Amino acid sequence: MADYDYDLFTIGAGSGGVRASRVAAAHGAKVAVAEEYRVGGTCVIRGCVPKKMLVYGAHFAEDLEDAKHFGWDIPECRFDWIKLRDNVLGDVDRLNGLYTQTLENHGVEIIHERATITGPHEITLSSGEKKTARYILIATGARPHVPSCPGHELGITSNEAFHLDSIPKRILIAGAGYIANEFAGIFNEFGAKVTLINRSDQLLRGYDESLRDRLLQISITKGIDFRFNAEFRRIEKNADGSLVVHMTNHEPLEVDCVMFATGRLPNIDGLGLEDVGVETDHKGAIKVDEYSKTSVDHIYALGDVTDRVQLTPVAIREGQAFADTVFGDTPTTIDYSCIPSAVFSHPPIAGVGMTEAQARDRLGAIKVYTSDFRPMKNVVAHRNERALYKMVCEASTGRVVGIHMIGPDAPEIMQAAAVAVKAGLTKADFDATVAIHPTMAEELVLLK
Repeated sequence: MADYDYDLFTIGAGSGGVRASRVAAAHGAKVAVAEEYRVGGTCVIRGCVPKKMLVYGAHFAEDLEDAKHFGWDIPECRFDWIKLRDNVLGDVDRLNGLYTQTLENHGVEIIHERATITGPHEITLSSGEKKTARYILIATGARPHVPSCPGHELGITSNEAFHLDSIPKRILIAGAGYIANEFAGIFNEFGAKVTLINRSDQLLRGYDESLRDRLLQISITKGIDFRFNAEFRRIEKNADGSLVVHMTNHEPLEVDCVMFATGRLPNIDGLGLEDVGVETDHKGAIKVDEYSKTSVDHIYALGDVTDRVQLTPVAIREGQAFADTVFGDTPTTIDYSCIPSAVFSHPPIAGVGMTEAQARDRLGAIKVYTSDFRPMKNVVAHRNERALYKMVCEASTGRVVGIHMIGPDAPEIMQAAAVAVKAGLTKADFDATVAIHPTMAEELVLLK
């Protein structure tokens, strides 16, 4: 067998790359990871973790108002964006250190340079130094897509949103996915005037239609404006620094900030994939088989760079499966069916399994159970916002094939509910479970 510098060389130290490298090292492999930015990747550094902290911060805007109806004398409050921003970034530093420590504790060598695949089993670092490895793993993730309209350089993406020096008074957010809706809720609660534009007439494609409609209704009530069937024509900068956004089917809009949340692109530029024969699809995502192997036997890829399912927990599972397969002598694949997901909007959405429309298309005869209710906390707080839970079942067996909900703490409740759907439990199993009263979650076992 050929002699190599490493058994595994991982390019990218995000969630998937870190898990794969750590587990491979635990299996006895000699491992190196190249990361040109910071250890932790999108989720930890510029994604779901700092975003969730902003979501927590934004919730206090409503909580402080609601507290008055629960007997608390709340004086006039002032929000300090800089303090929240810096505290969040400080915790990102802490997590970056923990991820680094985890790799080092397992004997993984961390190389803080950009890496390019330059030959069979060969990697060249930005310093010019060459390394060889028996296996190469690409875990470089994805980056925000920016529309190519005139003036696009005047906008920001979610990457820059965590580093703003102030909350813009008026912000336009482009997109209709989870990132767009989450930041729309965040900035709205922080006092910005938010306008969300989308080139189609739908939000959150892939989620159940009832939940999407409910979120739109609640968001409009909260003061967020929506412009549908709107595509960028150009962005212009005024002398005072404000921006004028020209779009199709709508009048121009003057704002202080434009944020693009229009999807993400696989990070493959400059990796040298074409030189070694690694195939990609029409979107630039790396093609892999069920074991994350690319078209080249010794090169693997996982996480967002493969465009299978762009979720951090999925990338982590793929990293674990890769390491167990290649270095643990335990061939392991991932089951991509029935993956739960959430949108940390205001209020949050969560779902698992088939939507009502998908179930009708695939199963034909189904039964749908819903609960449309006003959470107890909202009643006392004089807040008219309602929660909606939906259970989709196969008619002939009663098997629960989908659960979807919008309301306070929906993602927290969904994690346990997802186990039941994954296990193939029936509506009768839910009915036979005693409710925890009074809770919102009890609605799942009381559906009629």
